[in-house]
Amino acid sequence: MRMAARARSPQGATFLSHSSKDKDLVVGAIIVLENHGAQVYVDEVDPEMPPYTNTQTANLLKSRIRQSRKFVVLTSKNSKESRWVPWELGLADGYKDLPNIAIFPSSDTAHDMSWADWEYLGLYHRIVWGKHQNYQKEIWMVLDQRTFTATELSVWLRRPT
Repeated sequence: MRMAARARSPQGATFLSHSSKDKDLVVGAIIVLENHGAQVYVDEVDPEMPPYTNTQTANLLKSRIRQSRKFVVLTSKNSKESRWVPWELGLADGYKDLPNIAIFPSSDTAHDMSWADWEYLGLYHRIVWGKHQNYQKEIWMVLDQRTFTATELSVWLRRPT
């Protein structure tokens, strides 16, 4: 994990939900989010997390998700097999307004929808790299597929909860 995320307080941070098997993808997601102003929280580097998953882990995750400003799910083949990722997303859905949750697909193109095998993921905005009408170059943005609108990632991260 990136050093900047090591001692990060969950209070007001962006909670990054992910499969523990996706360490390389997590580093890339942290870089993108931090480059756009996020303070990223990842559970593996939380000194209060127990070394083995148990009920204390679940209670701490609930607390951390509640404390965070934004919730981002890094979707991958591994996250589809995870027992924790869907549970964390369900918690975030209950604690946060929909505009404060985003899916970050680990795909090579903005049009790849293989991450959406879970139908309910279509409820959430997604973080994509692509062209936006207000910018000459491609940017990271948060796409709302229902309204066909997008917000620059840094603007979305700063938006109040």
